[in-house]
Amino acid sequence: MNLEDSINDREIPPKQLLKVLLEHFNAGRYIESENLSKSLTLNYPKHSLGWKVLGAVLGQTGRIEDSLIIFQKTVKLFPKDVEVHTNLGNTLKLLRRYEEAELSYKEAIKLNSKYTPAHFHLGVIFTQLGKLTDAAESYKNAIKLKNNYVEAYYNLGITLKSLGNLIDARKSYEKAIHFNPNFVEAHYNLGNVFYELEEIDKALHSYTKAIELNPNFAKAHSNFGNVLKKLGKFKDAKNSYKKATELEPNFAEAHFNLGITYTEFGKIEKATKHLTKAIELKSDYAEAHRNLTLIKKFNSQDNQYLKMNELYLRKEISDEDLCHINFALAKVHEDLENYEHAFKHYSEGNTLRKKQSKYNINIDIEIFNQIKINYEKISIESEKFNKVLNNHLPIFIVGMPRSGTTLIEQIISLHPSVKGAGELPYINDLGGSIARGLSNIDHQSLLKFRNSYLDKMHNIAEDHFFVTDKMPQNFLFLGLITCVIPEAKIIHVKRNPSAVCWANYKQYFKKDIGYSHSLEDIVSYYKLYDNLMDYWSKHLNHKIYNIDYDKLTIDQEFEIRQMIDYIGLKWDEKFLSPEVNKRIISTASNVQIREKIYQGSSDQWKNYKPFLNGIFNLFD
Repeated sequence: MNLEDSINDREIPPKQLLKVLLEHFNAGRYIESENLSKSLTLNYPKHSLGWKVLGAVLGQTGRIEDSLIIFQKTVKLFPKDVEVHTNLGNTLKLLRRYEEAELSYKEAIKLNSKYTPAHFHLGVIFTQLGKLTDAAESYKNAIKLKNNYVEAYYNLGITLKSLGNLIDARKSYEKAIHFNPNFVEAHYNLGNVFYELEEIDKALHSYTKAIELNPNFAKAHSNFGNVLKKLGKFKDAKNSYKKATELEPNFAEAHFNLGITYTEFGKIEKATKHLTKAIELKSDYAEAHRNLTLIKKFNSQDNQYLKMNELYLRKEISDEDLCHINFALAKVHEDLENYEHAFKHYSEGNTLRKKQSKYNINIDIEIFNQIKINYEKISIESEKFNKVLNNHLPIFIVGMPRSGTTLIEQIISLHPSVKGAGELPYINDLGGSIARGLSNIDHQSLLKFRNSYLDKMHNIAEDHFFVTDKMPQNFLFLGLITCVIPEAKIIHVKRNPSAVCWANYKQYFKKDIGYSHSLEDIVSYYKLYDNLMDYWSKHLNHKIYNIDYDKLTIDQEFEIRQMIDYIGLKWDEKFLSPEVNKRIISTASNVQIREKIYQGSSDQWKNYKPFLNGIFNLFD
């Protein structure tokens, strides 16, 4: 605190007395400071320092109301003292009287527009009042007056991130770190920004630095785990989450992250333990409730159901949390075979999620059209690409989401020469704009796409020859894939359309799929998919291997043998037991895929037939 001695009239205390008072206060000797400041206010009432120190001491020792009384009196005694108005604002802020604090800071700025602390604290107040744009301006004003104001840069970063301006938030955190390289929270928050920007390597660096500076920073360990998971280092991620829970046993989010990771490992008992713990610590943890319902079977309306129903009826619940709870309650009612109530909750959850996503089917219609229009040009430009033997060979597993692509990957990745890489974003990231004609389509751009994708495969493959990429929506890019990576194997998984459409509707996808929130949109999207697959079958000269999920469940060995022959793998009886595959699965199928292949899953949608108003009749 900067306690400048203001002189009023000619009543000036001895300088030695003022010096001793400041020494006591700055050293934290509050009893001595209080006694001396009271003496000063009594003997030198027209000198502001005694009043300032007395108000500050009362605040520091928890007597906030008494501090307020002193500062209110001080403002009357010294109405033109900028620091006094600021101190009053600080005290009102502690009492959460934010509107009054705002007026105090504004009065200080009115008296002296260059008084930096008032601008900074006004920013804090605007944040508390939800006036984030005003808060950002206040922090910027403080920085203009004091270029190395670390706390202002840091707070500005938090504010800009809340406003969705991640780029400028990053710059603010970087400025804070520039002036204070050991600012742990700035490194941590910079990591959060990088994570949202999907600059994963930079996020990893920021979290690593935060942990180096503070090895006991539980939140940094937890978020470090999120980055490691993004990099496919699931075991290391699990260890980071465990470390976070050890450092902070009541850290609900870390328990949640650990529970999700154990689910991906197929360790349901441990997953249940940590998701339950997360809910014990935070009873309204809606996302934890939803994920817990996915790994347990309800045979009655148990205590968790009662908690979720209470949340569902709570008026102040956010739309996001209500969405999670609706999907969770739908799962409970489905387990209890109360399909009418389950449908009601699936409908409410999807309505909320559609509101959040603002999806428009016309955008997808345009994308499908662009892909067809530009395929011929890609085909012509790629004529020089020939099948070449690489160190690694990709196997693309495509189809509608929830069509059985995870099962196919589980089967194939049982072979020791196959790396099951899961849903990889690289085809869309590297080639999506090419396929749609939004960037140059020429030999050079296609070669760059090919080499970049195969480099990614090389980094993932380790010592495996085959690498599976089971991003279902890669069906969009089969023209690009077959032209530019002609040596690749492509497996298209088909499933009963009604079953697929219903499975999309009832699934809360971790990475939002916009069309899945409306039965009408799902049916429309399915038609686009079906039409595009017909288009590919006519143009790609049998380069795609089709496998029917429903036929697979009926005649496993025949269907699997045919597929294994297409890939060129040696037959092994273990292909018939994909449930024994212990690989980590982070897709929506990570629970059911641990079970043996069974028939009839494509008929489950029929339980909801009375509520669908015949929307799937066109598939009959």
